Amino acid sequence: MNRQQLIEEVRTVLGKSGFYLSDNYDTRLICFDIVARRDDVLLIVKILTNVDSFNQNNAVQLRMIADTLGASALLVGARTGAGRLEDGVMYSRFSVGILTPGTLTEFFLEGVPPFVFSAPGGLYVRMDGELIRAIRDKKRISLGGLAEIAGVSRRTIQMYEGGMGATIDVAMRIEEFLGQPLVMTIDPFSYTEPSEGPVLGLETYDGFKKDVLDHLGMLGYSLVPATRCPFDVFTKDRRTVLLTGLDKVAKPLKRKAAIVANISKVVEKDSVIFVDEIRVKLNIAGTPIIGSKELKKVKDREKILELIAERKK
Repeated sequence: MNRQQLIEEVRTVLGKSGFYLSDNYDTRLICFDIVARRDDVLLIVKILTNVDSFNQNNAVQLRMIADTLGASALLVGARTGAGRLEDGVMYSRFSVGILTPGTLTEFFLEGVPPFVFSAPGGLYVRMDGELIRAIRDKKRISLGGLAEIAGVSRRTIQMYEGGMGATIDVAMRIEEFLGQPLVMTIDPFSYTEPSEGPVLGLETYDGFKKDVLDHLGMLGYSLVPATRCPFDVFTKDRRTVLLTGLDKVAKPLKRKAAIVANISKVVEKDSVIFVDEIRVKLNIAGTPIIGSKELKKVKDREKILELIAERKK
């Protein structure tokens, strides 16, 4: 199965699961392949046949976008250089969760979450540490006694109770001895904040683009570079996130503006493209257009939101 077929399979699964999906555009120059929303779940999805090609820069970009939008970053892949990934197992690379198409199908279409995760050394599960401790106390089982049954040290039992993962065979021995299901399901989309900043900073922008960003900053917006996206930056404050494009002229923007407008609908955030030379159109393919000279006259953020609202129509 090639990458395009894999993308279609993932789109089918998410669509059948009730997700509203971004359009199926050419994503070779974009760091994600699908944006998907269902109720309060928002996913930023990258799809690769071989996940070994997913590097740290890719992960930083994907997680930065997810962090800014309050979404979950997800990588769907089929194999590594060492062989196929197993269904039913949660993998990760650079703190981005990885699922196979089969695991994605099991989770969304069959309601079966993964229980097993991959980490250095093998496959592991996470047990309910509070429940283990409660059962031990109730049955008066010492740490040493449970450790002997499980074949591990007292300290290791304490670490299981604190949330550390256990090998599958150890978990089965503990469950059998305590007479209680203890293994917890894994949420594939649990949100974690990026530990690193974006790959590129605002210092890469100059000329007209720098002037626009400087003015937006003066108005009180914070600006987050959007690397390898159809838009250039996230313009944000406490209430607002704008998917923001920066282009010299408006004329050749139709394709880019359509992609930005589509993603904007899925993530439920406004979009805007600032141009140096605005001629006739104030909306291209659904994305509002604001000229740089017009922006310079704006003295507060509310005016920008008013212009965007007017030009969305």
